[in-house]
Amino acid sequence: MWAGPDGNERLTAVSGAVLFLLLAAEGVTILFIRPLLSAHVFIGMLLVPPVALKLASTGWRFLRYYRGTSEYVAKGPPLLPLRLLAPLVVVSTLVLFGTGIALIVRGPGGGLLLGLHKASFVVWLAATAVHVLAYVWRVPRLALAARSPWLLVAGVIAVGAVLAGATVRYAHPWVQWAANFHGDH
Repeated sequence: MWAGPDGNERLTAVSGAVLFLLLAAEGVTILFIRPLLSAHVFIGMLLVPPVALKLASTGWRFLRYYRGTSEYVAKGPPLLPLRLLAPLVVVSTLVLFGTGIALIVRGPGGGLLLGLHKASFVVWLAATAVHVLAYVWRVPRLALAARSPWLLVAGVIAVGAVLAGATVRYAHPWVQWAANFHGDH
């Protein structure tokens, strides 16, 4: 995807570093969800393109390795526990973001979709925390050594900003719902 396995590893590290910061900001909105619903939606939508890039870069490595591409095979697979965890990280990420987008489209009301969003967050948080702890020590070195991936990641963030700006207005019904639900006026 990006100049062989070493370039792919740098791209994955850079996108992971950016995601770490954006996800931390999203985490703050969860702690104070009622007053920060609009920010939660904005950051959530801002995250969609960077998450897609990270899934694409790791998916590329997966495909190249398991299809037997020599340079990816020579680099070797991730540790077995991380390979076993990967499907849970991917599926919970897709469910978390998919239900979040569906909630924005559907509008307030909660129900099964909101419950699934919350449950997928719990699974995602646990699986992703293990993933992050396994790789966090390598990311600074790889990300700081990278030059080219930063331009691609910056472009992806710009796309995310446009997407977030175009969709944040859909948070308004949720803000109203939360205010009415909790008796605020």
